Amino acid sequence: MRYITIAIHTYEKALSLRSLLENEGITVELHNVNLEVPGFSSGVRVRIPEEDLPLALRIIENQELFAQPGSQTPIEHKILVPVDFSENSFKAAVVAANLGANRGESLQFLYSYIDPYIAGNIQLTNSLSYDVGEPGARQALGDNAVRLMTNFCDRFKSAMKRGDVPVVKYGSHVCEGVPEDSIIDFAKRKLPGLIVMGTRGSSKKERDMIGSVTAEVLDEGRFTVLTVPEPFDLEKTLRPTNILFFSNIDQDDILAMDTLYRLFGSWQANVTIVHMPGRKRYSHLSASKALGRLSDYCRDNFKRYHFVTIPLQENNYDSEFDNLNEKYDFDLIVIPNHRRNAFSRLFNPGLAHKLLMHTDIPMLVIPV
Repeated sequence: MRYITIAIHTYEKALSLRSLLENEGITVELHNVNLEVPGFSSGVRVRIPEEDLPLALRIIENQELFAQPGSQTPIEHKILVPVDFSENSFKAAVVAANLGANRGESLQFLYSYIDPYIAGNIQLTNSLSYDVGEPGARQALGDNAVRLMTNFCDRFKSAMKRGDVPVVKYGSHVCEGVPEDSIIDFAKRKLPGLIVMGTRGSSKKERDMIGSVTAEVLDEGRFTVLTVPEPFDLEKTLRPTNILFFSNIDQDDILAMDTLYRLFGSWQANVTIVHMPGRKRYSHLSASKALGRLSDYCRDNFKRYHFVTIPLQENNYDSEFDNLNEKYDFDLIVIPNHRRNAFSRLFNPGLAHKLLMHTDIPMLVIPV
């Protein structure tokens, strides 16, 4: 087994890092320790097995989530599925159930309805429409939301009984609020490992509420989100064989690739790694070299994937993406997603937001 140095610290900090990593099941060795006076040792190397590098980087980058028990709310091993009781949100639940069964995780269905006294006269979903002046509208809206969630869960349970959906544990929650805000707030409190969201077809997203809800959750940039588009192919969604991976050419790519592999690494797949120019400018030669090093690492550590790399030097993502998709016919798009401030999101939407509106291919958007 090959060991690599993950950090060089003082003895005290090296011990703290070793404890943090060992609590997550990573074997750690300390080198260059002065055994006679260990407290004064400097330049202590923290070494781990190379295969554990992606997990170690994720732990180090998110130490607040892996700190001592009680200091933070632990991540719940749940998949959050926001629903609007449409057919496509049920398909998203089916995808989530398959992923949950493979990972031993439960599902949490979430529906948020808007207070009519805030929203006024509004069409909320295909099932719910209320006039603010209607007597008892507020209570009726809440009661109907609960009833529709019960019907949704009954349908899901029946599908499990028939064998159409893998058997998984699930729960449901109905709340009042703007859908995107409710999803983000709920995810911040419960910290699900994955959010699975159904989306409309690209021709409808710009005018349909659920499209904007998904875009807002993606723009928040804090959660791993899998989008399930309306043109639905369960086999391709669960077992993608042609994957497009957008690279930032930094260590975040390794974290994102590790997340992809944990979700969809049980089957062989071709992964096309593409670098889209951003704030960091690379020459064509330096980008090619960096992508080559990244693909070499990925070939050594993600054995079931075959990698090719493509450096792009234009920011016209529409035409570049369309050309690539025509050539490779992608089943899944993976985007390492940096959190951006509200001003940037408003005037310059991120790549995940743009592609959500542009294509009907499932996307895995990973916070880095």
